[in-house]
Amino acid sequence: MKDQICYLTDAQGTVVAVQLSLALWERLRPALESEALAETPPESVAPEPMDGFADFLRFWDFRYPYDPAVSCPHCGSHVDDWRTAPGHPFRLANANLGGLLVFHCQGCGATIRQKHFRDHVALESTPRG
Repeated sequence: MKDQICYLTDAQGTVVAVQLSLALWERLRPALESEALAETPPESVAPEPMDGFADFLRFWDFRYPYDPAVSCPHCGSHVDDWRTAPGHPFRLANANLGGLLVFHCQGCGATIRQKHFRDHVALESTPRG
């Protein structure tokens, strides 16, 4: 195997690069690529807008009580309270005083919108993609 590796050095003899034979590279490449993918840092995720949600609740004066249940019609995931559900299967993406709450399903990536009107809630969803 030593004949398949060539060390490139600077004038002081310090190794600055390593050159591999094509045969050795082809053997190592799959393992190195899968390891590099495994070490890829996760996408940074914006924090949930809990201040907006707190404002939403603070000014809540509709004719029905707030229901914290969230369901995904695309993968069937359901929680009775998205705030305390184990594993946090739904992430709050948007909340505003106009009554709009937007969630992302962590199971399938769908977007679930709860539109709170004076006397009812309209539910909408969009699959990931």
